[in-house]
Amino acid sequence: MSHGVEIDGERLFVKTAATDRTVASLRRALAVHQVVAHPGLIPVVNSFTTDDGLALVYPWAEGEVLYHPTRTRHGGRTHPDSPMARFRRLPLGEVLQALAVILDVHLVVADAGLVAVDFYDGCALYDFETSTMRLCDLDDYRPGPFVLEADRLPGSTRYMAPEEFQRGAVIDQRTTVFNLGRALRLLLDAGDAEQDWRGTAGQLSVIATATAPAPADRYPSVRALAQAWSAA
Repeated sequence: MSHGVEIDGERLFVKTAATDRTVASLRRALAVHQVVAHPGLIPVVNSFTTDDGLALVYPWAEGEVLYHPTRTRHGGRTHPDSPMARFRRLPLGEVLQALAVILDVHLVVADAGLVAVDFYDGCALYDFETSTMRLCDLDDYRPGPFVLEADRLPGSTRYMAPEEFQRGAVIDQRTTVFNLGRALRLLLDAGDAEQDWRGTAGQLSVIATATAPAPADRYPSVRALAQAWSAA
């Protein structure tokens, strides 16, 4: 459960967990923030145990998540008033600047030895007033490479790599590259059907390599993807 809290004029965002599964998720989130710090990632500023489990405290950040799976009012992502639709109508330069923040945060993630798990547009908090992109809810990121010991990883199928559905598969930076490639493809399109590409042919070529079905055919690292994107 999440709460907005105000104490002596200071606004905070508090996430609490009270089951073994959710406490484990928040412990992973705390581990992520212990090794990853970036202006584009909302930080954990405190944590404490509760009678029921664990709580993490974040500074309050203005903005709207581009997709909220538990609040799909007004038709979800495709409704003209949704945060995603409004983001897709922004001037191209503002969208590219937001995508650069996503890539830059993941450079720090990769340098810390972590791989992305359950990254999707619900992790992107965009402030339309200040044109600021921040990431949140990277709770399932974990050290990698690792071998998948379940039938699938958590996440949105729109963003997930094929190996995330294969028990025994290796999950590494190339998986993160795929996730980021899908983010670039979906956020730089004017619609959900991927029929209205706003970028260049060169950028689309970078995405094709990033999202190749076989990990060996992708960019070998997040840094290699970021460099190719910058060049495009």
